[in-house]
Amino acid sequence: MDEEPTTSTELEPVPCSSDSERHPWPYLSKLFEFKGSKNDSWRFQCVKCLPQRKELLAFKNSPSNLKKHIERKHRPLLKEYLAATSSKKKGTLFADGGSSIKQRKLEDIKASQKTIDLAVVNFIVQGLHPFGVVEQTGFVDLIHCTQPDYTVMSRTTLRERIDKCTKQMKEKLKNAMQTVKYIATTTDCWTAHRESFIGVTAHWIEPDTLERKSVALACKRLKGTHSYDVLASALNDIHSEYNIREKIVRTTTDNASNFIKAFRVYACEDEGSSTEDESKGVNDSEEEDAEEETEGVEVEALMEEEDECSEYQLPKHHRCACHILNLISPVDARKAESNVMYKKISRAAFAKCSALWNKSARSSTAAEVIERECKLQLIRPVETRWNSLFLAVERILRIIRESGEGVVRAVTIALKVPMFSPAELAFLSDYASTMNPVSKALNILQGEVDVHMGWLVPTITLLTVKLDRLQTSSKFCQPLISALQEGIQQRFGKMMNDPELISAAILLPKFRTSWTSNENLLKLGMDYIKTHMEEEPALSSPGSHSGSEEEDFFGLMKGNVHETTKQLDAYLANTSTSMDILKSVPTVFNLSLKLNTPLPASAACERMFSTAGHIFSAKRGRLGSKSFENQILLKLNKNYW
Repeated sequence: MDEEPTTSTELEPVPCSSDSERHPWPYLSKLFEFKGSKNDSWRFQCVKCLPQRKELLAFKNSPSNLKKHIERKHRPLLKEYLAATSSKKKGTLFADGGSSIKQRKLEDIKASQKTIDLAVVNFIVQGLHPFGVVEQTGFVDLIHCTQPDYTVMSRTTLRERIDKCTKQMKEKLKNAMQTVKYIATTTDCWTAHRESFIGVTAHWIEPDTLERKSVALACKRLKGTHSYDVLASALNDIHSEYNIREKIVRTTTDNASNFIKAFRVYACEDEGSSTEDESKGVNDSEEEDAEEETEGVEVEALMEEEDECSEYQLPKHHRCACHILNLISPVDARKAESNVMYKKISRAAFAKCSALWNKSARSSTAAEVIERECKLQLIRPVETRWNSLFLAVERILRIIRESGEGVVRAVTIALKVPMFSPAELAFLSDYASTMNPVSKALNILQGEVDVHMGWLVPTITLLTVKLDRLQTSSKFCQPLISALQEGIQQRFGKMMNDPELISAAILLPKFRTSWTSNENLLKLGMDYIKTHMEEEPALSSPGSHSGSEEEDFFGLMKGNVHETTKQLDAYLANTSTSMDILKSVPTVFNLSLKLNTPLPASAACERMFSTAGHIFSAKRGRLGSKSFENQILLKLNKNYW
């Protein structure tokens, strides 16, 4: 708890039927997520502190502790907090200012048919319930118990209402995105019950509040082969549907070859550099001998590429940093086994870990033994889940730290699996220490609320620094550290030298130039910033334009370059880490918004599919693709309908 709870009666909570289901102060839900109760206090998590998980406690009769947290940590949001807790928001819950809730008789509560219809739709959408729930006898009886005169809608009517709400939601999304200049998207494919879908999420930063906004745009059915042109067509249609094709600065995807080819072919502005790089090394004499023939082929190829680019238009592509890190951990780490000593100790330790994991997963009796002795269950690694092997090893080490080796020994004897030797336990501890910074880097980059593209290069840079430091102190995992370093260099090398990504980091007050001592990298970023600040100055007021073509042509001679340089110097000299400082340097602010709107990872799309899995379950295999998409979009975009 940040402060001791006070007994002031600043505000009484709205009555809540279940501590874990309803927010006691719904008007504060945008600032604080309700986590449950603890004794006589409510438990909350500050939304604005994410990705750091800051849990707060507040007495059930007063949110004063939440207000103090806003004042200390998020003072710019104090006005929003006060507006949310104003008398208009509080409503009239209490009689004569007393602290007791005024009980209303059930028969006095009246609601219109329209209000209850909307509540039923919201219940189905937010609870991810099947549409047939509204026709179940128990549900109908429940509604009639509170509203005897209410006519419960049928499944068909519910589907129509959800379709109508989805159309309204999409219009609100279009209007919201129409007001912003830069948008980023993430996309991925998902398969369940022999059906495939493509999901797209959109993200932008509100210029006034600097708050990250995230919405789900689509989860459409994909039929046939998922070839690069099919994916490009689907993405192009989704971007066009929301009128954001020209606003998207980057799209983040995983490393699937079909996505990579789709963007290589249809993101036309990026083709020149890659083609030029691939053409290096061709023998000059061979070019001269076949000049005419080669030239004809190149013209034909260029015409074909031009036709393809005109067919679909995709934005700039970014490969998901978390997928790359996840490839480094299991794939590149195997190269460490070229060291005989490392291979021997690692295989022995992980073989015994696997024996424990398999026993706990396959036998309920074994799971009960583990829980009884260790007070915790083991975590079993899942190949497709990020960090799963590290988390599984860390759980074993946690049990040993909290309960001692004797507990693990008792479990291995009971389950008839071999016990770890002291050297193997030391190896597992060393392994966890080595993989810990990799895990932390992955967790940072998969963030969505407060993470920007500018976090990518500093995070990977600091990861390599941490691994370098571990190299000298590690007893068993030096080969693993070398393999990880080699994998990072191989897979992130191009990104780490990308002037745009370096510039994005410099233009975040959290980092500026403090994240590296490599002057060459900083120069790459600074040169990019200076060039693009001149090309994309801060937005001018409507109607302000040069009086003639001559004035427009010689505009750079009027001090624009000096002004942008002055703003950049002022930004770099400021020591504040608050994003609000960007507002004082408009030209820097505009470029920072453009570069930092994208996300370094496609985790947002993964989260959408996680929700989709709860809807499109085995029992709902007959759910139509349109109804499925409508329900998931309404669920994830609840603030837009």
